[in-house]
Amino acid sequence: MTDPRVLRGPLLSFLEDPGDQDQPAPGSLLYLEDGAIWLDHGHIRAIGDYTQMAPNLPSGIETVDYTGKLMMPGFIDSHVHYVQLDIMASYGRQLLDWLNDYTFPEECRFAEREHAEQVAEIFLDELMRVGTTTAQVFCTSHPVSVESFFVAAHRRGLRMLAGKVLMDRNAPEALTDTALGGIRDSEALIADWHGKDRLGYSLTPRFAPTSTRQQLDAAGSLLRSAPDLHLQTHLSENRGEIEWVAELFPEAHDYLNVYERFGLVGPRSTFAHSIHLTPEARTRLAEAGANAAFCPTSNLFLGSGLFDRLACNNAGLTFSLASDIGGGTDLCGLGTLKAAYQVGQLLGQPLTAWQGFYHLTLGNARALHLDAHIGCLREGAEADIVVLDPEATPLLARRTARTKTLGELLFALMMLGDDRTIFETWAGGKRQHRRDASL
Repeated sequence: MTDPRVLRGPLLSFLEDPGDQDQPAPGSLLYLEDGAIWLDHGHIRAIGDYTQMAPNLPSGIETVDYTGKLMMPGFIDSHVHYVQLDIMASYGRQLLDWLNDYTFPEECRFAEREHAEQVAEIFLDELMRVGTTTAQVFCTSHPVSVESFFVAAHRRGLRMLAGKVLMDRNAPEALTDTALGGIRDSEALIADWHGKDRLGYSLTPRFAPTSTRQQLDAAGSLLRSAPDLHLQTHLSENRGEIEWVAELFPEAHDYLNVYERFGLVGPRSTFAHSIHLTPEARTRLAEAGANAAFCPTSNLFLGSGLFDRLACNNAGLTFSLASDIGGGTDLCGLGTLKAAYQVGQLLGQPLTAWQGFYHLTLGNARALHLDAHIGCLREGAEADIVVLDPEATPLLARRTARTKTLGELLFALMMLGDDRTIFETWAGGKRQHRRDASL
């Protein structure tokens, strides 16, 4: 379903960072009570007030009426492990025990193509169901896990980033590659998939403890040779992890310096968690143009710590929002926003709804250098759109009926919304999901 059509109804899109005040900065958002988005073969041909646009629309063009709903850009998840979908809600041990007890045994299953293909399809079904149209995805160390994900995403016409995990030590033999073999596998996957339609490749060293110096050095060389690649890894999630890194890399003066030594810290680098950082480390990340992926449900579930958004802002460090499934407990971006608000409250830095929805859309697109394509409802952008239902549940309907401003409505959606709030999801100009009418 990529034929031209018009989506009509209330719409909201951020144009700039709205700031941290109770009211958004002037000019930072577009809100239309009776808006129209003209979709034309996967892109937005025009956007504006419906009554003003109507005379210029082709005669007989299909119009989809979303009166009473709210259209926004599709949600973006900057860090998620599709291969951990089936171990969500496994008893919450701390990070290193959780990896050994649940994650590594589960990831061994992805050596089998049939299993990888099945989970990739289910994972993407779930993303569409919760309104997430783009994600940066960890696969496993098996090339087939990456191929299966990209095949499924490509068939649906999605914009996705993904990569094969590089891991040549401190893991089960069934999961480890070799320093050069892992790079060769990555190069082959890059040749097949990077830049193919809406797909992009992220180099993916799991984290410093599971890669040798030789593998990290080879990854850095590959990144330097292809600066349009992304890079994703983990950083300073757990205090036990940090101590382990110090033992494995005594020559590095901190965890971040391990990655710096091998040329892995740059403007397209995403460092998941980044909780236990010194002010100086945040400054170094900011100067490199990297981004820190804030994974609030995962950090709370595994007891990893509280992410300091204010410290990132003060350092000029970009942060993005992420689910970190399976360590996280909610694939839906609304669940991520709710947890991010709660983490902020514990640190005395509550997250406004303006900031929350900005980061879930345009902010995450900018952090991933994808804002030329997605994150904003504007002419020429790719047609990735989520339609929210403020009356999705009886409780949400009661609360939103009493809201008097857009800010109050957004905050109610952020705190009381869940997957049922996602009425429809459009990606690449196609309706990819519609909520079951029986729910």
